[in-house]
Amino acid sequence: MTSVPASAVDDRIVVIGAGHAGGAVAGFLRQYGHQGPIALVGHEPLPPYQRPPLSKAWLKGEVEADDLLLKPLSWYAENHVDLMVDTGVTAIDRAARTVVTTDGQRLPYDRLILAMGARARSLAVPGASLPGVLSLRTAADAEALKQALIPGRRLVVVGGGYVGLEAAASARALGVDVVLIERETRLLARVASEPLSRFFHARHTAEGVEILTGVELAAVEGDGKVEAVLLSDGRRLACDAVLIGVGALPNDDLARACGMACADGVIVDSQARTDDPAVFAIGDVTRRPLPHHDLHARLESVPSALEQAKQAAAAILGRPAPSPETPWFWSDQYDLKLQIAGLPHGADRQVTRGDPSSGAFAIFHLKGDRILAVEAVNSPAAFMGARALIGAQAAVVAERLADPDHSMKAVAA
Repeated sequence: MTSVPASAVDDRIVVIGAGHAGGAVAGFLRQYGHQGPIALVGHEPLPPYQRPPLSKAWLKGEVEADDLLLKPLSWYAENHVDLMVDTGVTAIDRAARTVVTTDGQRLPYDRLILAMGARARSLAVPGASLPGVLSLRTAADAEALKQALIPGRRLVVVGGGYVGLEAAASARALGVDVVLIERETRLLARVASEPLSRFFHARHTAEGVEILTGVELAAVEGDGKVEAVLLSDGRRLACDAVLIGVGALPNDDLARACGMACADGVIVDSQARTDDPAVFAIGDVTRRPLPHHDLHARLESVPSALEQAKQAAAAILGRPAPSPETPWFWSDQYDLKLQIAGLPHGADRQVTRGDPSSGAFAIFHLKGDRILAVEAVNSPAAFMGARALIGAQAAVVAERLADPDHSMKAVAA
């Protein structure tokens, strides 16, 4: 194993952002042998926690707050990580290598890790600040939405992406009436294939969700609280709450303010390094290279955050870089588990394995004889097999891929 200079082992490390990425990188640093001080600074009042359950298990009351924590609270003291919750950062002084917090502290660093995540995108429409207009990004957001999901009430979900659909499914499970509006002509228009969109549209409709596509939110109406929404086509929908789920924006303001390279996120390389040798960035705030797809993108996913946390910790401590991973994502709606591996950019055809009407199938996106991405619904074997084939960039035989009688191990050319 490569020896680690004492200076690197003893470096003062400050992590801005105590979310999944920030919490993970603190853990990997200690696991890989870092002995110096680590300050983990987060603006939320909670220790690092899991966000994916917020739109599902948390809303339905299936988990407690402690179940969401990445690590027991005691871990931070036991591992000499200075966890600073409910603390914001106002500035980064790169020349002096210090971070200035909202309570006036100046935290010196040898290595700085930016893990500020992303924030829910808002809509600039009349009435958007009324009580009852909600977003879903943090535990506090999820708790506010949970309190609004009372059986018999009516929720309007703005945005037909994964967050909106997951929240709609949870709301229906709780007996809430749901209307979902999407400005595009189909659900998941920017993140999924048309066949997958049709499948989820049909399932949500069957579960009682009213879906309106090709229409936008024009205004929120109410006297002191939400009472209705006005749509761009003139329709008025009475409701008790509105969930805005129209994507997220990277929290890269601090990086921009101190002159770091940003473009819809902090730009990093394959080791999570920024254009400043002393600064790394990980998680949803970054725009990163994706080796298997020959492009740069900002990925909002837990697997991406964990991969970059490993990259940064390894680079700081002089360890070999971890092998590049195939991007993957998941979404749980009703009894459906959607698992996605890879990205379909550049695909020239689709191959479907299984029958969508059965509720278990996979859609493969191919370029020539190679899989670029898979969308698998209740098909874990297809997902795992395709993920491995994408990573290996292995050629496949499309006819075998389409035939469930051929195992995923047998589809390679």
